[in-house]
Amino acid sequence: MTSKTNINLDLAGEFQQRIRPLAGRAPWILRITEYKDKPAPVFVVKERFTRDNEPYHTDPAPGRGILKDRGLLYGQPLRRCLPVVRAIIDNVCDEAGIPLDLHRFVGDGRITFRGNLPLDEEAGAKLALIFKLQERVKDMDRVELIAWRVERFSREEAAYWLTRATQYGDAASRWAQGGMRIMLGGQPGDKAVLQMLEKLRK
Repeated sequence: MTSKTNINLDLAGEFQQRIRPLAGRAPWILRITEYKDKPAPVFVVKERFTRDNEPYHTDPAPGRGILKDRGLLYGQPLRRCLPVVRAIIDNVCDEAGIPLDLHRFVGDGRITFRGNLPLDEEAGAKLALIFKLQERVKDMDRVELIAWRVERFSREEAAYWLTRATQYGDAASRWAQGGMRIMLGGQPGDKAVLQMLEKLRK
């Protein structure tokens, strides 16, 4: 058995014993899956709500609440944003404050993992905002720039801007998203986009 196979088995075992139970009660999850009409893998960020449609952030009982999609990422935008996604989920810890090292499930190469990864409120809000703002943006430099700038938000900033971009009605949310795309990613064709992006890349 190769060392790579051993690593994969170890990671699968840790997922079953440590990660999967946390995903059953986390306020947000990142689902890595496949859709027939989209290139694999597809990243889906989901928020957990109570049955009264309130954010579900306090009850630790597993298996309760309703998961609602808050955004998708796949194809070329996913490839460009993958380093940002890895950086964001790498900060997620368990209840004892021990890092979960979730970046191991979304390596730089071929992503074979399929399943749910637990996210805290900060990681969930940041990914939801990135996934939402990248929609309708064709310039991949602007997509990546938006992602890196959201990655640098505080938890409070991410939660505030996600609320502004999604919870004020269809028209107001659409205007907020359009404004944020320019605020964070500049105008199409602006040479400063690539200059700023190169400064932000790790």
